[in-house]
Amino acid sequence: MLIEVQAKLPGENNRDYSYRVIKEAIMSLRLKPGQSLSEAEIAEALQISRTPIREVMAKLREEHLVEVIPQVGTYISKIKPTLIEEAIFVRIILEKEILKQSCISFPKNVLVELKNNIAHQELLLDQKGMEQEFHKLDKQFHFLIFQGNNKENVWDSIIRLSTHYNRMRLLAEMNLSFSDAILQHKAIVQMIENKDVDQVETIVREHIIEPTKLWEDLYKPNSPYVEYFDLTKKMPVF
Repeated sequence: MLIEVQAKLPGENNRDYSYRVIKEAIMSLRLKPGQSLSEAEIAEALQISRTPIREVMAKLREEHLVEVIPQVGTYISKIKPTLIEEAIFVRIILEKEILKQSCISFPKNVLVELKNNIAHQELLLDQKGMEQEFHKLDKQFHFLIFQGNNKENVWDSIIRLSTHYNRMRLLAEMNLSFSDAILQHKAIVQMIENKDVDQVETIVREHIIEPTKLWEDLYKPNSPYVEYFDLTKKMPVF
């Protein structure tokens, strides 16, 4: 069981605690797509009763992260092309609009935060095994753009819809490189700073659509990760 036992956060009850650590294990790929889960083992590992674990499983099932096969067992959901495609569709539409808005007006203090975020991203480039840290900084970078436009809840909605997409992205970052993403983040900041709204379409395509073309090797039949995917439907091509 690859669930990291962590200290509870202040005011965190057993249900919230188990939800946080189980979901983090799924999103970080420590719990692998397709892997079976045992409520009893999780409860024992986290030293809590099975009742909150059962409630958490129901919630994760609603988020398409856990699947229950009657009389067989509970499993981590494999990465589904249709859910990736939906997340990309939403991100393209909403990030275009938020970047256009950012080019019209954007707080200087948040622009400074974006630059600091990129500086931290660059520190990870020469270090091994930093994909998880980069992934966190990447999500924070995009959150800051929405926050700078007072649209934090919109970003939260994107994140809820992006569980399969973000697992795919993390897998790609673990096997490819995130150096191009950093260059694109720099270009986004420069575009906002220069109020260059004409570049929005191009940069969204480069940052969201183009990387998907590098994913194919990860789900080919000879890939070590092919079992992570539900390939009953073709992976999307954008």
